Amino acid sequence: MEWYYIVLIVLASLVVLVLLTSLVCFFMTFYSFRGAKIDQVFLPDAEEYQRFKPLIIQDIQDARNMNYLEMSITSFDGLKLVGRYYELEKGLPMEIMFHGYKGTGERDLSTGIKRAHLCNRNALVVDQRASGHSEGHVITFGINESKDCLSWINHCVEYFGEDVKIMITGISMGAATVMNASSYDLPKNVVGVLADCGYDSAKNIIINTIKNMKLPPKIFYPFVKLGARLYGRFDLEEISPIEAVKNCKLPIMFIHGDTDDFVPCYMSQNVYDACNSTKKVVFIKNAGHGIAYLVEPKQYIDELEDFFSYTK
Repeated sequence: MEWYYIVLIVLASLVVLVLLTSLVCFFMTFYSFRGAKIDQVFLPDAEEYQRFKPLIIQDIQDARNMNYLEMSITSFDGLKLVGRYYELEKGLPMEIMFHGYKGTGERDLSTGIKRAHLCNRNALVVDQRASGHSEGHVITFGINESKDCLSWINHCVEYFGEDVKIMITGISMGAATVMNASSYDLPKNVVGVLADCGYDSAKNIIINTIKNMKLPPKIFYPFVKLGARLYGRFDLEEISPIEAVKNCKLPIMFIHGDTDDFVPCYMSQNVYDACNSTKKVVFIKNAGHGIAYLVEPKQYIDELEDFFSYTK
């Protein structure tokens, strides 16, 4: 066999290997099968989460028993996105709430409905794209989701009227969603942003996860990024919270549990440091990922009420 045939075979094999590795990384990182089990509650096995499971399940059941209005919008790329609106009292300020990675609005934010009502605000809990009852199969770590956030804001202004006051709030990837959205030209109705245990960039949280898997990020992250581009049709580094908050003009509050081992709390410190608007950061002692409110509900609400008192 001629040498150039061997070179062509080797090159073709390398291309196939790159494409297959990127495809595996894409499915592992960005693809959501959604499935039929969206009503089940899956929590980490760690004791800090399991001790709150009865409370979380009760809050979910309570939310199911509340009166709510199902709402839907069409995303910029044609997906049907679904949310549930829980009204405490007509005319109150409202929160549009965004859940975390591979979560659902019901699982991650049923407790948030109660928290919003305690703060005298109505709550719209949305299922992000590729999650819950919303359409789609590709999770983009807050990139396309931030565009969906803008669509939800515009829908709420149109539905509830020009006088409605809106806060955008999110947990984990939902926090990245609202932080990214904070850099957009938002309607004047949006009066604040709450980011609970968010990461500073999709790149950094993915690299951190790769490290936790005992794999070399310098080798695997490029495959993840390529997989997003080739199979997810999005740029993983198009926008990041740490860059977005530099252009945020709204008051923004960051909250993070100081024992979070999934999204390290220094990431909230990073975005806080980068933010150029009115801001506040709160670290909740002995709270893991996504459970700051469950660990210290009074402190959580007191900090919120103090910072966002102008929204009343």
